[in-house]
Amino acid sequence: MSLSVTLPADLVQAESMTLDSLKKALSDRQQQRWTVTWRFEGLRILKPALRLAKALEAGGQDVVLGWPDAGAAALAQRESPELATHCLALKDLMLSVDPEITGRLLLAIGPQPSDYEMVEQICKSWQGTVVLLNGKLEDAGVGLGSVARARRKGFLSVWRSAFHLEPLAAGALLQTEVEMWHLFKADPDGYRFLGTMPSKPDAEAIEMAINGEGDSLGRQLGAVDRFIEDLRS
Repeated sequence: MSLSVTLPADLVQAESMTLDSLKKALSDRQQQRWTVTWRFEGLRILKPALRLAKALEAGGQDVVLGWPDAGAAALAQRESPELATHCLALKDLMLSVDPEITGRLLLAIGPQPSDYEMVEQICKSWQGTVVLLNGKLEDAGVGLGSVARARRKGFLSVWRSAFHLEPLAAGALLQTEVEMWHLFKADPDGYRFLGTMPSKPDAEAIEMAINGEGDSLGRQLGAVDRFIEDLRS
């Protein structure tokens, strides 16, 4: 992989990279379950999600936005009147059997473990593609038991990542192409590209790759803050 791989300089660039990656993913007609992850603290998802939906619509997609609850859906409707009829609560989408609705691209915003059954039920009848934006359906509280194993082998196993951006204690993880994960190390003068992996590296692999020089705890925590501030600027 070329060393030209770089992190986005700000949130605008991150959104642009997300859109490009998601468009490529959506061209795969055989795969209809995708995830997009912007995993950093403090991000207010409302406006970025609406901008992504508008960009997808401009590109020819018929988009439905599924929000965690009626309150979030109402807030999105007020924020973006032109998308008001496209913003619905997940609970309402679960009850929908209208093929004119279920045949669209569903952008599900921030579903949590408590929404697992609801999202699974929606996907059973949804004819179009579903994209989870900052979704977290796996429940750490379920642990390693039979329920967790069944979920991982079943519903959770069908999802593929279209885009992933995550600050780490001493670096960052970026995925812009399917099955291409780029790892960066935080240096005093910026982020240095370390390499590309064909699957998402686990915590141990990341630590082994990054901790070659023994960064201090203060520097590790500072790397997270700098990355988040860069994205907000």
